[in-house]
Amino acid sequence: MVRSDFEILGREHVNDPEFLDQMAKANEDADAIAHEVVNNANTLFTWDYTKGARPRLEKLYEKAKTSQWNAETDLDWSIEVDPYGLFDGVDMSALPPTRADLAAPAFSPVKNWGDGEWREFEARMLQWRISQFLHGEQGALVCTAKIVETVPWIDAKYYAATQVVDEARHVEVFAKYLDTKLEGRYPINLHLGMLLDDIINDARWDMTYLGMQVMVEGLALAAFGMMQQSTSEPLLKKLLRYVMADEARHVAFGVLSLQEFYEELSQDEIVERQEFAFEAAVRMRDRFLTQEVWVDMGVDSKAMARILLEFPAEQQIFQQLLFSKIVPNCRKLGLLDAGDGWLRDRFTDIGVIQFEHEADTGEEYEDFDFVAKDRAATAQVAGAAAG
Repeated sequence: MVRSDFEILGREHVNDPEFLDQMAKANEDADAIAHEVVNNANTLFTWDYTKGARPRLEKLYEKAKTSQWNAETDLDWSIEVDPYGLFDGVDMSALPPTRADLAAPAFSPVKNWGDGEWREFEARMLQWRISQFLHGEQGALVCTAKIVETVPWIDAKYYAATQVVDEARHVEVFAKYLDTKLEGRYPINLHLGMLLDDIINDARWDMTYLGMQVMVEGLALAAFGMMQQSTSEPLLKKLLRYVMADEARHVAFGVLSLQEFYEELSQDEIVERQEFAFEAAVRMRDRFLTQEVWVDMGVDSKAMARILLEFPAEQQIFQQLLFSKIVPNCRKLGLLDAGDGWLRDRFTDIGVIQFEHEADTGEEYEDFDFVAKDRAATAQVAGAAAG
């Protein structure tokens, strides 16, 4: 029996601006330095050291070993960055909801904003997004360390250990970019924080995979790709390109591992995974209400949440594209249509089901290996010069 929205999300309706505004104001972690989460999982040793029992995981592990990069030496940190010029030459305001869409309602707090206010908002929005990348990467660092402890297969432990290194590097680069190129960072968004807490708190190892590897990392991969294609700033562009190379492997790790495990689960167990995937999707959608930025700009965040929640889902192109990796991966795992197709209906409700036939990351991760591609190109240039 699938639970109700209230039982899953704690509210009667998915789109409830009053509830979301109260949640944001109750965020006690906004100024905290540390946050403690109970980890209910058991550490699992395996005495089966047979390497290669799962060939696709072994291939992923070998790829990870050869695709490591160094944040200090592979990126040019001497590049000067203009926080207001990261998207010069790209009309970011053209993606619905546009400036005009946000200002259109009679009650809109930004109806009288000029170019100066919008430019400041967009700079702070970028700072907020990169801050959430940073916090999410620390969540991935902690969750992948948990996977090393809890997953029962040695091939998965081997690969997860390489991901721990990847995630430490991602935390390092996003923190350094925020602190040295922008003007500091925003605290973790409440909805992202709640999702990370749920993932870490769950005792079942596959829920860590589903929540982090498939849902959070899948959205991150799409978000990095959109920002990488849009920015004109060379340091951020290369940083994101290399992070994406790692993230594609991470999502593939989740898909390849869960595909095998889910074949053994009962219908009731699959329903629990469907509910968790839906909860994660809604929490990630809610974070893009960016309530912290509106408050920072002196704007009524509840009014802006109402505008964004009432805007037609099929027109929210930016938010939709962020699910372009999540939906096909859920389809490959059999979660969309299991039982009576409940998750398909819910993804339809939030306007993202059209991505179900996009490439799943379990197959396309090698296309993202930009580190290997750059090294091959450098070697080719060096060889031509020597010849």
